[in-house]
Amino acid sequence: MPDDVSTPTIERCVTSYPVRRAYAPGVVFPPEIATVTDTIDIHCHAHQGQQDALALAKFASQCGMAGLLYKTIVSWDHPAADVARVRDDLNRWADQEGVQPIQCWAGALVAPRKDPITLDMAERQVDEGVIALWLPVFNHANTYNRVGGKLIWWDSNADPKAHSEPLPWEEALKRGHYLLDEQGRLKQVAKDIVKLCADRGAALFFGHATHPEIYALADEVARVGLRRAVIDHPYSPFVNLTIPQMKELAQVGITLNFTFDELSPLLGVDPAKMYQAIREVGPEHCALSSDAGEPLFPNSVECMRLVCGYMEAFGLTKDELRRVSVENPRMVVGLN
Repeated sequence: MPDDVSTPTIERCVTSYPVRRAYAPGVVFPPEIATVTDTIDIHCHAHQGQQDALALAKFASQCGMAGLLYKTIVSWDHPAADVARVRDDLNRWADQEGVQPIQCWAGALVAPRKDPITLDMAERQVDEGVIALWLPVFNHANTYNRVGGKLIWWDSNADPKAHSEPLPWEEALKRGHYLLDEQGRLKQVAKDIVKLCADRGAALFFGHATHPEIYALADEVARVGLRRAVIDHPYSPFVNLTIPQMKELAQVGITLNFTFDELSPLLGVDPAKMYQAIREVGPEHCALSSDAGEPLFPNSVECMRLVCGYMEAFGLTKDELRRVSVENPRMVVGLN
């Protein structure tokens, strides 16, 4: 990450103490979370071993959220069917409880395994009801190069719990996905998926793309007129954008999606730095989400409360907060 994203503790106290003492949105009555009213989490995890999709949807409904976009759910191959079952169960429960249910949407990974990325798979997911596609994430060469990966992903005889050290770039390229060809141009399948999203009204998330891939994708997004393109966690070690780069990409119409994951102790981004990025890029180009699901995180509803609370405490107005947590996410899921 850029050197100035994680501020040393003694320096962070200087900005955080006045903020935490001044922020007073009202009395909180756990477990209900009133400060997430109308919000939409556009990056939510609920696959095997993570938070339960239905339990989360019920809690989000009780807290007045508007919706959840499940990036992952139990089924890698047919996530739209899984989300449809969650939606049906949620609606039955909501009728019984007299609660307004949230909306639930399915996302899909275009590269859930080592198999080559294909347009056919992306088209099938959209045909089945997926509204957002994620380009390679955990098995992208960039991920392997930055943090490594589970050995079982490329060695069937390995201990399922074993994790590698970061791989050298050439080895990472052999193990993981990469969207540019040998001449540094965007591969045709990536262009086809960008066009698919533009034609079918789906959102496209850039995943863990490197900077050369991000800029090649941005050129293609601009060329075909895709309006629902998203870069997740700009301050994560996988994406690692500077504020000038964020501003440049925002001018193409790409949404910068900041996450609680970045603020968590596991990444340690200074919330003051995240606020500064949103302020300089412009709230009209940004969104907030949880990127939560793993047991080391709070549930996604609480993560939305936290990330929204931090950004409001550091300076977003009520209108700006609504823009990044309600209106821009509505655009990403196709409600605007």
